[in-house]
Amino acid sequence: MEEDVYRNDTVDKQALKALAQRSDAKGLAQAAGHLGLLALTGGLVLLASGPAAFVAAALFHGIVLVFLFAPLHEAIHRTAFASRRLNDAVAAVCGFLLFLPGGYFRAFHFEHHRFTQDPLRDPELAGPPITGLPGYLLHVSGLPYWRERLATLLRHASGAVNEAFVPSRQRGAVIREARWHCGLYCALLALSLWAQSPLLLELWILPAVLGQPFLRLFLLAEHSGCPQTADMMENSRTTETTRPLRWLCWNMNRHTAHHAYPALPFHALPAADALLAPQIAVRSIGYGAVNTGIVSRLPGKRRRAQTPSL
Repeated sequence: MEEDVYRNDTVDKQALKALAQRSDAKGLAQAAGHLGLLALTGGLVLLASGPAAFVAAALFHGIVLVFLFAPLHEAIHRTAFASRRLNDAVAAVCGFLLFLPGGYFRAFHFEHHRFTQDPLRDPELAGPPITGLPGYLLHVSGLPYWRERLATLLRHASGAVNEAFVPSRQRGAVIREARWHCGLYCALLALSLWAQSPLLLELWILPAVLGQPFLRLFLLAEHSGCPQTADMMENSRTTETTRPLRWLCWNMNRHTAHHAYPALPFHALPAADALLAPQIAVRSIGYGAVNTGIVSRLPGKRRRAQTPSL
């Protein structure tokens, strides 16, 4: 998605154009830092002694692991790097690790950008709304995510791609992508069983399950409680948060600027947020506060909390 979708004569277009310059160096530096932290947390898992230390290390590792969603998201927009090949390679690797194939996610996500907060056309609003605390807790657990990912991967691998947002010309590629994902997963499982090694479980599967709730909390804040309007300054939320989380999410807490100008790379979003500040309608302080607000609106109300499946 290359085009800018927000139009406002008060915004400095030349400044935004300058911010839109993509950089392999900045993308590689950010990716190297993320992978370095992932290697460090993985080392903590391997060195952990005792159940409590292992669970704590696996949780920390899992949070860093599931936030590979951030470079996946940037790469499918092809804004993480100047190089198309680098973007596609990172999307392929991160998508594999998160059970979310990059090509399919690109089609899903671009439809979300085109029809943000449209109840009839935004695929992130296709699932049932959260209408009570049990539903909220189930969603945050990540279990619906894993169920959807497994079911969709197997369906696509079987040759059935019926999502309207996947153009017919791309369906063959989505099928092939799902098949190589499933093939590699099966090969890794077989190798793990043959070697009688717990590494696959300890460094990937269990941490991903433990970390997924933190990604769900993060993603819920992007649009939940925002007006269901086509105005990008109103239908997306910018959330002020700590520097470590801003780094881990590749600045995607500046979600309003991203939706208004999806061609901007991650490193330009703080400056774009400053330019757009007078127009941004929904700005919150902290993800805890956002989710507390979501929960406070649940009892007895059917006000929709967005339940992103991806």
